[in-house]
Amino acid sequence: QVQLVESGGGLVQPGGSLRLSCVASGMIFSTKDIHWHRQAPGKQRELVAQITSGGRTNYADSVKGRFIISRDNAKNTVYLQMNNLKPEDTAVYFCYTNYYSRDSWGQGTQVTVSS
Repeated sequence: QVQLVESGGGLVQPGGSLRLSCVASGMIFSTKDIHWHRQAPGKQRELVAQITSGGRTNYADSVKGRFIISRDNAKNTVYLQMNNLKPEDTAVYFCYTNYYSRDSWGQGTQVTVSS
């Protein structure tokens, strides 16, 4: 049973920073591509960042230059460092992976950017 558990969300002022964590279990973590997605109320879920098993990264244009995705395979954890946060970053953030052709999602962590 694959499990992904996000943490690190909270309330932050515009321009502030947060670091999200996604801890995985029930899988061979080091071989998997991991994504961060987010969903704001009334909007579709969107891909924010992804990191491959080899450490290659990709970002949505809206967060490029502000967010950094990284992984620590020894801890089965993927991080999303979020800098210079904007109100439009407010959303529930989810981590995602595909394991044996099945989609796996975490429960999500709320990020609210407000003054």
